[in-house]
Amino acid sequence: MTNIISIWLVVLITAFFVLDHYVFEMNAFFFLIREFMKLIEYVAFWR
Repeated sequence: MTNIISIWLVVLITAFFVLDHYVFEMNAFFFLIREFMKLIEYVAFWR
């Protein structure tokens, strides 16, 4: 991954979370946190 691609990726992810915060009242952010917690519990099961 080149520096330009990684910079654009960071800009797009940041823009997504800023848009989510101001327009969608952070619903996507909380959804991602809930799903990540489910993933952590699932992976801990296999440990």
